[in-house]
Amino acid sequence: MRKYRTHDDYLTHSLKNPKEAALYLNAAAEENDPALLLEALAQVARAHGVTHMAKRVSLSRMGLYKTLSKKGNPEFKTFVGILKASGLQLAFKPMPQPARHYPLYKNN
Repeated sequence: MRKYRTHDDYLTHSLKNPKEAALYLNAAAEENDPALLLEALAQVARAHGVTHMAKRVSLSRMGLYKTLSKKGNPEFKTFVGILKASGLQLAFKPMPQPARHYPLYKNN
């Protein structure tokens, strides 16, 4: 019988890849929901191993779990540290502007 991977196993494997993790975090950020972004960041951290990630961001393992919990509120330094340890960087881009419709000719 063929053994199948669970969605969590697939996600954990995928999020080790910085390109996949970036896409995942960008999708979470576009929802404008801080709780969703925090959960996505926690999943990226778990994919890389919480103990390893905690050492990279200078926190205890339990401190990192607490920071990334639903009631957590990571400091900016911790947030950026997790991104860096995952091979990611924070970037900004302008919001899309609604299309402007210009008339093809001017009426005098």
